[in-house]
Amino acid sequence: MPPESARTLRLAARALARHSLAHAYGHVSLRLDDGSFLVSPAQPLGAVTTSDPGVAAALDAPLPAGALPEVRIHREIYRRRGDIGGICRFQSPAVMALSALGRTPRTLHGLGAYFAPAPPFWPHTDLVRDDAAAEEVAGMMGDHAAIVLRGNGAVTAAGSLEAAASLAFFLEDAARTELALLPATAAGIEPEIYTADEAARRAITDGALFERMWQYLCLGDPEWSPKS
Repeated sequence: MPPESARTLRLAARALARHSLAHAYGHVSLRLDDGSFLVSPAQPLGAVTTSDPGVAAALDAPLPAGALPEVRIHREIYRRRGDIGGICRFQSPAVMALSALGRTPRTLHGLGAYFAPAPPFWPHTDLVRDDAAAEEVAGMMGDHAAIVLRGNGAVTAAGSLEAAASLAFFLEDAARTELALLPATAAGIEPEIYTADEAARRAITDGALFERMWQYLCLGDPEWSPKS
């Protein structure tokens, strides 16, 4: 296993905890090759140490010892989507609160454009701890960058774990914006929602957009350096 893969996993785990995107629960992973991925251990993401190697899992085998039951979601997404290189499963407060209203963030600001027109919503309350449920979640997610689970946080997926972690921050920011506007909408003032064309033009990746967010997420981490 490349040492850099384990280091990226550790950085992402602690980044989500540092920015209050996860508490005692949550997990992150990255693809190792066509048949396997590396996932964070069964402990709070903020407790992942600088020497933790992570847990290697195969796409065509049962989850190994040390992998949490909901890691099935990661496995199923990797199976279905060859373009995905990293996944974050997290429980951030604004996403959670909005999901209790049966909603996911609309495209109301720039960071929300990456999920346009809105992430799909998983309506069930059970934890995703069996293969059938994981298949349903991955199927509903489809090609979207995220899916919100009712009262149970969200999942983001991208070409790299660095990008998936950035998307976790973006999704929480989009949910905060949606919640902040609830009093206005209750008063009959409707927000300006991005059109499909506006969202497509805004959801850019150039200008080191994701790289700068990754740096922001990792600042202060003992394993981070500006050249990372």
